[in-house]
Amino acid sequence: MLHFDLLSSEATPEAAARRGRLTLNHGVVETPVFMPVGTYGTVKGVTPQSLEAMGAQIILGNTFHLWMRPGVEVVQRFGGLHGFERWTRPMLTDSGGFQVWSLGNADGRGRKKISEEGVKFSSPVNGDKLLLTPELSVQIQTTLNSDIVMQFDECTPYETAGVLTTEAQARASMALSRRWALRSKTEFERLGNPNALFGIVQGGMFESLRAESAAALVELDLPGYAVGGVSVGEPKDEMRRIMAHTPQCLPAHKPRYLMGVGTPEDLVEGVACGVDMFDCVMPTRNARNGHLFTRFGDLRLRNARFKTDPAPIDLGCTCQACAGGFSRAYLHHLDRCGEMLGPMLTSIHNLHYYLNLMAELRAALERGAFAAFRRQFAADRARGIAPGGPA
Repeated sequence: MLHFDLLSSEATPEAAARRGRLTLNHGVVETPVFMPVGTYGTVKGVTPQSLEAMGAQIILGNTFHLWMRPGVEVVQRFGGLHGFERWTRPMLTDSGGFQVWSLGNADGRGRKKISEEGVKFSSPVNGDKLLLTPELSVQIQTTLNSDIVMQFDECTPYETAGVLTTEAQARASMALSRRWALRSKTEFERLGNPNALFGIVQGGMFESLRAESAAALVELDLPGYAVGGVSVGEPKDEMRRIMAHTPQCLPAHKPRYLMGVGTPEDLVEGVACGVDMFDCVMPTRNARNGHLFTRFGDLRLRNARFKTDPAPIDLGCTCQACAGGFSRAYLHHLDRCGEMLGPMLTSIHNLHYYLNLMAELRAALERGAFAAFRRQFAADRARGIAPGGPA
């Protein structure tokens, strides 16, 4: 089940931002929304209770990795992924297409072979020869019982071995994903899945192909649509161009999801382009590497100048790390020593920043003040490192 209410919009020549509400089987999601990524059934280093406390409304699970470990049968014993990982709010699962793409092209070692049937590859866990099809992807996601199921697709690469993908190659890839979308829908309906199936727009960096892909998916009358195949190695300006173009090819009365994006600036610009949903591993992955996000720019915790800095990451932040009084010096120390608490606290901070940013965007849209928020956000982020500690 999925119901989407478009509550308000702020359309100008420069923006097409929207405020909406998604009703799913496990709860209500206010949009625009950022979805933390839980690859193996956990958002790394953060408990479900902490995620709820910082305002996470919906999280992701990864079909491919959960299929590999612990296996679908194990999750099924717990009634699905919600019961297995103790998360009661809505959940989205990806199709596994991006993970198969990331295995690399077949190169004589047989890592991946794409055909009409699906994708044959060797398991990265034990080397078993496997075949992932649109039908199997939907079957796995049905067992996981995610509120939003993604169609199986091929992620069109930006380049292969340094050679840019041609329009003909992107067209063939997009057409395959389109046929797989129909097979995904057929299997979804055959299984009687009570949740919602999203289609994925492909077409590489070619706007005409993006429009063609979107039109074909809209004909399937799916509950929602995603923009895939971005943030796959292309220059930022290319990604922003596709991000600006593709949402406008999709129905205004259905949710729009930009997959795997991105920086705080990407999120704000994505909202300006009419995107409702985002996900990215960046908050937690960067946190584990000492790269922290703040209202006034990014902080590189491993910089030696933070060794004795008594300030929190961000004086204006109310996350458990900042409001709890943990200093930059202490977090720098934990990082240098490889202590587990370090990435736990920095992950909490980065996720809190992303989730709070989205809450502020929703509030600005409710006030009809998105344009002003967007300008202030850019000015604040350009200021550099958050104030509060010695330079």
